[in-house]
Amino acid sequence: MNKQNVIAIFDIGKTNKKLLLFDEQYKLVQEQSEQLAETTDEDGFACEDVQALTQWVKNSFDAITNNGQFEIKAVNFSAYGASFVYIDAAGKVIGPLYNYLKEYPGYLKEQFYKSYGGETTFAKQTASPVLGNLNSGMQLYRLKYQQPETFAHIAVALHLPQYISYILTRKTYTDITSIGCHTNLFDFNSHQYHPWVKQEGLDTKFAATLPCNSIARFVNKTIPAGAGLHDSSAALIPYLAAFQEPFILLSTGTWCISLNAFNDEPLSKEELHQDCLCYLSYQDKMVKASRLFAGYEHEQQAKILAGHFNQPLNHFSTVQYNPSFIKNNTTPSIVVTNAAMVSASRFGQRDLNDFQSYEAAYHQFIFDLIQQQVQSTRLVLQDTVKRIFVDGGFSKNAVYMHLLANAFPHMEIFAASVAQASALGAALVMHAHWNNKTLPSDIIELKLYTHSNNIFL
Repeated sequence: MNKQNVIAIFDIGKTNKKLLLFDEQYKLVQEQSEQLAETTDEDGFACEDVQALTQWVKNSFDAITNNGQFEIKAVNFSAYGASFVYIDAAGKVIGPLYNYLKEYPGYLKEQFYKSYGGETTFAKQTASPVLGNLNSGMQLYRLKYQQPETFAHIAVALHLPQYISYILTRKTYTDITSIGCHTNLFDFNSHQYHPWVKQEGLDTKFAATLPCNSIARFVNKTIPAGAGLHDSSAALIPYLAAFQEPFILLSTGTWCISLNAFNDEPLSKEELHQDCLCYLSYQDKMVKASRLFAGYEHEQQAKILAGHFNQPLNHFSTVQYNPSFIKNNTTPSIVVTNAAMVSASRFGQRDLNDFQSYEAAYHQFIFDLIQQQVQSTRLVLQDTVKRIFVDGGFSKNAVYMHLLANAFPHMEIFAASVAQASALGAALVMHAHWNNKTLPSDIIELKLYTHSNNIFL
């Protein structure tokens, strides 16, 4: 029996840890998923159990390489960002994998920004809002001043994707997609580490940078392994591989993030105040992004609507788009254009007794949400962009997609579907090292939505 040639991808999320196998056409042929119990740090704050994660990666890889059905031709990694694993001189993990949601010490935050030009100036240089531990470089800064002995024993600090690679390769590398993602470490003006990194001695804690499409090491002597990518940047790769004309990727989940890999204009002070930031793509190019907390708001309002109208929690998934609700019942939203886009829509201020049905109220809610989404997406939009690809949860929501198409009548709005986009992106960058077939043209499924009657002014 001939084994099937595949690439193995470890895709590490906050909740689900996955091992996925893609064939030579980049079709998903096997998926394993695991949820690992969290542990706590020295303050009792919940965090990733790095020891359990390490063991799971080792065991899963051993099992799949000994599987008689598949021939592992390459391996790569994608994982969530803003998380460091610290390695000592003997190659062992030091301390916990701190949770980026942990509150940052106020006095250290004040000390840092006072030393390096103030919040606004510094945020503009590093293309990131002030986000505390979500600016992962600030985690090392905290260790230096709160736990100097631990800091002194760190031989290398690895972002999580690079640590997952290290588990199998025992090679330490830095990756530009992790360094360039709201870390406070990268200066987007000079396109190198920000000067504070050297001034605070952090530069000695970072490994050499390895290009995203390079081999970190051959595992088991024959399997080329990458150094891993930040998952948000990895999810953009299938689109950059498939489309050359400028586009916006609207990635929808808890956060709805508008990504423009074709906008290299520096962030303005106003854009930063509206929660814009920049990523670095796997090609080491700037990706301008704006964020909206719309998925979270949808989750909360779905509960409220279900309770008020006595419907199941997921009743919104059965609602068909009905333009008459928009024309007859929907009242305009008030959009405060200079407000941060993380704020909730106007719908929370509306009286649900004004609506005769769940369907009418839901259309109003999505209308309000789209008003904010338009403002958020326009922050990174340029005249050259003629297409918006929507992936994630809202891409399957007909009401959302129709109203988004109405909001951008002169653009092509597509619901896009990519199976495991982050993992697929991590696979695609390794293409030249394991797969001599031409990249397939059907890795993204698209459904076009056209505007019917432009109701947005």
